[in-house]
Amino acid sequence: MAKKQSPKKEHARRRTLLPLVLIGAALVAALAAGAWYFSASRQGAGQVAEGERGAEPARALGAESAPVVLEEFGDYQCPPCAQVFPEVEAIKREYGDRLRFVFRHYPVTRIHPHALLAAHAAEAAGLQGKFWEMHRALYENQQIWSRTADPRPLFESYAGRINLDLERFRRDIGGREADARVVADHRRAQSLGVDSTPTFFLNGRKLPPASGTGRELRARIERELSR
Repeated sequence: MAKKQSPKKEHARRRTLLPLVLIGAALVAALAAGAWYFSASRQGAGQVAEGERGAEPARALGAESAPVVLEEFGDYQCPPCAQVFPEVEAIKREYGDRLRFVFRHYPVTRIHPHALLAAHAAEAAGLQGKFWEMHRALYENQQIWSRTADPRPLFESYAGRINLDLERFRRDIGGREADARVVADHRRAQSLGVDSTPTFFLNGRKLPPASGTGRELRARIERELSR
């Protein structure tokens, strides 16, 4: 039969165990805090909308870990897209690594007959590492090439300005790879309910049409950064 410890010895034993219990509790709390911090840091990266994946790798600028992702579905022959282009360029410069910008093709061919060829031109340039240079040239010169019967010679002139291999550009503008990327982006747009351009998604949430102005985009980005 076990002997019952005296109250004095039991009290001494509890005093000995108390520091160990406190240390154990502190370790558990530290591990929990570390897990929460790791989870929070992962969640700090901006999100993209769920849907078809679109062309991969996406035409994107900015760190993948950026807290805000701005995804635009655009049409190079769309006048409102050209109008918002300078604002988007300014926003990219202003927010730097805090913003990741993704551009997706959504040529609205029923009203913009040259939009699909323009998207192919951008992707053909992208196959030579000059997507963003052609992207800029197409928007900045939209009023010129969009009014011609055949914009292909103008697209080739822009390719020359940005030092592309012209023979390759002529092949790629009508090639499978450029077309596949445009089609993949178009499927993503349809899966997300995009029906006009420009359409913006901010951290995975579709913005209303009235949000496609520089001022409104900045206000919404600031709200996301303050979360």
